[in-house]
Amino acid sequence: MRLRDHAYSNFTEKLLARDIKPGQILSQRELVELTGRSLGAIREMIPRLEADGLIKTVPKRGLQVLSVDIELVRNAFQLRSIIETEAISNFCRLASSSEIEKIDQDHQKLKALAGQGMSDDALKKAQKTDWDFHDMIVDRLENKIISDIYRVNMIKIRLIRNSKTSIYPDLLSSVLDEHFAIIEALISRDVGAAVFTLQTHINSARKRALNV
Repeated sequence: MRLRDHAYSNFTEKLLARDIKPGQILSQRELVELTGRSLGAIREMIPRLEADGLIKTVPKRGLQVLSVDIELVRNAFQLRSIIETEAISNFCRLASSSEIEKIDQDHQKLKALAGQGMSDDALKKAQKTDWDFHDMIVDRLENKIISDIYRVNMIKIRLIRNSKTSIYPDLLSSVLDEHFAIIEALISRDVGAAVFTLQTHINSARKRALNV
């Protein structure tokens, strides 16, 4: 991995951990301190961050981190819906029965774990299971351009009012139910139902982000 790629990864990790705040203005030197990368790597990283919409250059002030607002929420979730609708349709038609069965088994194990209490371990596994499932169906399109766009968009979605889009104890049951509805459609090879249940799931997350 090139130095600028390491710097990019460090930046996004700090951003999602809220060590770097949405809307914050930073200098290149401050980014060196925050990421632990060289000034050269930071300078090489900046054009990629700008292209991905994660920062913008503010003349005479520095680099401004992406601000979170209603427009970002709507745009990011609309893009997510467009990509995942195509992805779930493709996955429903082409995924092997064993792949779908494995997804179902993983979710059943998570449900059993959650039934033992809403521990930190259960919540972390729930969040990872959620993200891994969506990443997997998008990657099954086998289109690197789409996968790359999707990954950047998901950084923005995870940044959006983190407490509204992450899985917490009072949300775990409903998120699992939404996933099981998608899985049931996959098992039945019902493309229409898979698309509908996926869109319902995404709309629920969007409403939480908008605090509706």
